[in-house]
Amino acid sequence: MHGRGDQSECVRLVGRLSALTVALAGLGCDGATKEPPGPVVGRSNAVTAQSGATTPASTASASAKPLAPAAPKKLCVDQSAKTAPKGAVKTASAPGATALPSSISFGVGKWIWVNLWAAWCGPCKEEMPRILNFHSRLRTAGVMVDLAFVSLDDDERQLQRFLAAQPEAGVRASYWLPEGAGRDSWIQALGVKNAGELPVHALVAPSGQVACLIQGAVEDSDYAAIAKIMNASQ
Repeated sequence: MHGRGDQSECVRLVGRLSALTVALAGLGCDGATKEPPGPVVGRSNAVTAQSGATTPASTASASAKPLAPAAPKKLCVDQSAKTAPKGAVKTASAPGATALPSSISFGVGKWIWVNLWAAWCGPCKEEMPRILNFHSRLRTAGVMVDLAFVSLDDDERQLQRFLAAQPEAGVRASYWLPEGAGRDSWIQALGVKNAGELPVHALVAPSGQVACLIQGAVEDSDYAAIAKIMNASQ
């Protein structure tokens, strides 16, 4: 017959055996071959994996095709000729720049390239060197053509600051149409429907008729079409 002391001893023995069993089980787990932990997937890793999951980088570079150059725009399609506006136009110029005449001479036997622009218009300013380059190339190709930059700035001070900041070979003088009825009638005579969308180009033929109206900036690829309109020798 066992006493209370024997029962306590049995409880202690069972506890030791349970602890030993757990320890041995732990050793067995530690000794097992473990799979290496996978990479921690954060937001940047997840985006990279998703973007490159379907095609390896080497395959993507090998199969990528170069982008084709943008096709030239079709200029002056279905446009009816209009008579260019007459009358005096205000002018603005940088200090030391040659002053412009008080009016633009349309219909005197040469082309006039009118460029409507503004000092606040980013695309207008970006394309100015391109327009000057086109003008030089057209002259070299035998075209009698003059440039007429016409500002639609409301703030004359902003216009003057822009002209004064231009290099000697840049646009340092411009015609200027202040806001008002005179501006509206002048640009409507060119056939411009929305003067708020600048730049605008009007190619006025030697006869004084507007032969082509281009809404938006010209690109390098547009030179051939413009030269063809002006019958430039190629």
